[in-house]
Formats: sequence, structure tokens, C-alpha cells
Amino acid sequence: MNERCDNPHPVKLFVGMLSNDISLFEKLKGDIEGIFGPSDMESPVWEWNHTDYYSKEMGSGLKRQFVFFQKLINPESIAEIKLKTNEFERQYLNENNPPIHPITFPHPPLEKGGRGDLKEGGRREFIGEKGRRRINLDPGYLDSAKIVLVSTKDFSHRIYLGNGIYGEVTLIYSGKNYQTLPYTYPDFRTQEYLDIFKKVREMYKIEFVRSA
Repeated sequence: MNERCDNPHPVKLFVGMLSNDISLFEKLKGDIEGIFGPSDMESPVWEWNHTDYYSKEMGSGLKRQFVFFQKLINPESIAEIKLKTNEFERQYLNENNPPIHPITFPHPPLEKGGRGDLKEGGRREFIGEKGRRRINLDPGYLDSAKIVLVSTKDFSHRIYLGNGIYGEVTLIYSGKNYQTLPYTYPDFRTQEYLDIFKKVREMYKIEFVRSA
């Protein structure tokens, strides 16, 4: 008989930031640290040109940075964390924001990170020129076995977490390295990402032992 686990092991929170205004990275890092505590690792700021998914809303010349947080979290809190980072995004819209109107049409959300040829129809929030986001925030977590991302969009490989948020395992750790999956975003397949996540994974293993 399987035993019930009421206390899942703690995991390491990270937030991926995407913007063409890198001054926002430091501002948002401060905002997020005010809620989730201090960070203990940051990735370099990378050029991000894996897809044009965000270009209409956010413009060109996008940059990516990951921030990793010192305090381990309960994995069940990631849905609430995603809702909070969505609130932060709305605080940094362009000036004179018009209302946000959901538009229903076929679209390929898997191209957000340029993932393959999978297609999906559904809903997407479109924000007009004067109210578009200036920064995109993607929270997730890692443990020794996997990296988990969250989204407001459903798809075949995602599971519902609650409060309109879905989760997916985007990388698994096996054979002394991260392994991609058929739906893994192309940027999460790059060596620079894999290297930084492997480094943070080693940090997490030490922190997990200390937290036990």
C-alpha cells in the first residue's frame, strides 16, 4: 500500500525575465525579492531570438535573464506565484493602457519558445500598442530530477494545478545531464541554459540536505 505524502520535498524557485529594457530586470528582481526573499544566483543577460512570438507585443531586441531564489518553496505554491508574477507584469505595462481583450482564434502557443510543429487552438490575451507588456515573467522550479514551468494556457502535455494555472515538466535530469522532451522550448535546449541549471541544481542539492 502506498503511503500518502502530505509534505512534498521543497524545491528551488526561479523566475525567467524577458524584456528589451534590461533596466526592468533589476527593478522586477527587487519586487520579487520583496515577496519571496533574496536571490542567490542570477544568469547572465542573454540575447533572446528563439521566436517572434512576443515581437508584436514587446518589440525586438529581447533579452533573457533567470533569477534563482535562496529560500526553498513548497511546489504546490507555484500556481499562486505565477498569479503574483502576472500582477507584476501588469504593473509595468506601457503608459495609457487600454483594456485587455481576450481574442479567440487558432494560434500556436508552442511557438512561444519556438517548440516544433505542434498546433493548438484557444484563447490568448492581446494587449494593444499602448498597453502592451514591457516585461514577461516566467516562474518555475527545479529539484534534483526535473525543471517545471507554469502557464495560463492548457495543452496536451500540461496538467492543471489550480487557479487557472497549468504545469509542465520541461527538462528531466538523467544520465548526469538534463534531457529534453518533445515539447521542450528551444531556448531550454541550449547549452547556456543547461549549464546554468546544472549549476543551480548542485546548489539545490546542498540546500535540500540543510533543510531536511
